[in-house]
Amino acid sequence: MSNHPALAAGRVAVVTGAASGIGLAAARRFAALGMKVCMADIDADALEAAASDLGGTTETLAVPTDVSDRAQVERLRDKVLNRFGEVAVLMNNAGREGGGGLFGDPARWRAILDTNLWGVVHGVQVFAPGMIAQGAPAAIVNTGSKQGITCPPGDTAYNVTKAGVKVVTEALAHELRNAEGCQVTAHLLIPGFTFTGFTRVRVSEKPPGAWTPEQVIDFMLPAMAAGDFYILCPDNDVTREMDEKRIRWAAEDIIRNRPPLSRWHPLYKEEFEKFDPKG
Repeated sequence: MSNHPALAAGRVAVVTGAASGIGLAAARRFAALGMKVCMADIDADALEAAASDLGGTTETLAVPTDVSDRAQVERLRDKVLNRFGEVAVLMNNAGREGGGGLFGDPARWRAILDTNLWGVVHGVQVFAPGMIAQGAPAAIVNTGSKQGITCPPGDTAYNVTKAGVKVVTEALAHELRNAEGCQVTAHLLIPGFTFTGFTRVRVSEKPPGAWTPEQVIDFMLPAMAAGDFYILCPDNDVTREMDEKRIRWAAEDIIRNRPPLSRWHPLYKEEFEKFDPKG
């Protein structure tokens, strides 16, 4: 299997949220490809442990970073360039779990938006111009969520951030394809149910329906190689067909002038169950 041309031995990958979960799985895979890896995470102790785990396989740099702070993201970029001289892959993956109901704690809302949305905006704005200027194949992967597309009720702050990541990444793809000579591609990673550090807070063992972070990366790499922008991952419970149905239903709320979030509206319960029996 061929990889995206940016994923080559000796080149440099930067991964935020790299101390655990999908970020750590990505860092390990990039290292296995012979890439130099810069790992960033707000948890300095967990980051150091994760970087030590990779240290024997590749040249690794660990930079504790709060992606909600643009100055820290700029420092991350500077440290990477001073050490390695380039960035071939940027994976804006750092995120906070939800818990931001519509009328929830404003401080919780701010924290979720600052990390999940502003962290991606900072990463794109700080790294992308230099990656374009390198004149070499490169890729930017932003971690989104199906919740940013179908927007299930109850976790509004998280949904808002992931919907924003989708919009930002779509705009990035547009900018990149219209930049003369640009060899940088953009990709929106949309994981399914994944057993990560977030999930472990609630359950200690992987639920049967969940994928592992490694499975998400196994799915991501060939999709990147194929040039896919939307990397829509299934899991052990939800197929691609089911995801497509749910996304189509959400879009048709507008087209059909249904009530918003009609999938969860009592008047449309029976219709949706016929449309998607496993929904």
